[in-house]
Amino acid sequence: MKIFTKNAPKPIGPYSQAIKIKNLLMISGQIPIDPISKKIPKKIYCQTLLSLKNIEEIIKKSKFTIKNIIKTTIFTTNIDKFKKINLAYENFFKKKISFFPARSCVQVSKLPKNVKIEIEAIIYKE
Repeated sequence: MKIFTKNAPKPIGPYSQAIKIKNLLMISGQIPIDPISKKIPKKIYCQTLLSLKNIEEIIKKSKFTIKNIIKTTIFTTNIDKFKKINLAYENFFKKKISFFPARSCVQVSKLPKNVKIEIEAIIYKE
């Protein structure tokens, strides 16, 4: 089943925000676009938080929770900003979960809309 919420950015290509199959939710890479203002923050810390907030809104729409995230993949255009990405990631999750999801973080040459980060997530609920 296709998942869509107006509380996260509309897809900028031919893909769904997320697909839910029974207890599994696959969230497409979310870039840091504010769904209301359409603005993109300049700093990587703020971009990381906004990408995660967009993921959280999609999770809420699908009736899962942040605690159900089992894996994230982070794409960044500058791995030298890894420390700031980690700080934002930790601050976002630390009061919402008892353990961090599995994660990969890779540097890429470019991302849509020239953002500095994109995050995708896999969510599973028993």
